[in-house]
Amino acid sequence: MMKLSSLNKFLFVLIFINITLTFNVQAFNQDNLTQTQNLVKANNKYVTLLGTQVAIDEQAPNFKVVDKNFAPVQLSDFKDQTVLISVVPSLDTGVCSLQTKRFNEEAAKLPKNITILTISNDLPFAQKRFCKVENVDQIKVLSDSVWRNFGESYGLIIKNMGLLTRAIFIIDDQGKVKYKELVANISEHPDYASALSVVRDIATVLVIVNIKSINEEDKKIATDDASQIKTEK
Repeated sequence: MMKLSSLNKFLFVLIFINITLTFNVQAFNQDNLTQTQNLVKANNKYVTLLGTQVAIDEQAPNFKVVDKNFAPVQLSDFKDQTVLISVVPSLDTGVCSLQTKRFNEEAAKLPKNITILTISNDLPFAQKRFCKVENVDQIKVLSDSVWRNFGESYGLIIKNMGLLTRAIFIIDDQGKVKYKELVANISEHPDYASALSVVRDIATVLVIVNIKSINEEDKKIATDDASQIKTEK
């Protein structure tokens, strides 16, 4: 009977082969993807981005990525949430690490109806290790390494590198893109202040009411006030 440790190694090899085959299929089909140039630089040279660019006020494309356990996660899983997506090339690099830790710190200060996702093409094993070492536990760190569906849907795949370009997206609770930053040089940080300001501004205001302490008329007024705040925004 195969020992448990040997079985784990065997399963790991099978998963790795599956991911490699999936990546090779994606790489083979790269020429079929839309190509965008002159938006992002690496080492002061423009790179080509593969996939479909999204625009402000468009309906955000749904996408499928995986979590640390290879379980599928989709944008549609965050219905009624305002979602900030922090995109990094690789968590094992300095700027990407700092970017992810910065948003993890900020997430604790945000209302509960704001969700922050970090997405990279790192394997889930590497993401899990990073989060444990760096105590990243306030955001969801997800991998686009299996299907490349997110990168393709948002036009973020760097041609001939297999990485995602550095970017920030904010999607409101109606599923529309309200903020987009493709960082001009992938070695630079995104504009944290602008992104955090926008995500706070567009998120629906939460009105917390102690139901036991008010009568029905007061509850109606509180509900009407919350609706009015959302309409004005």
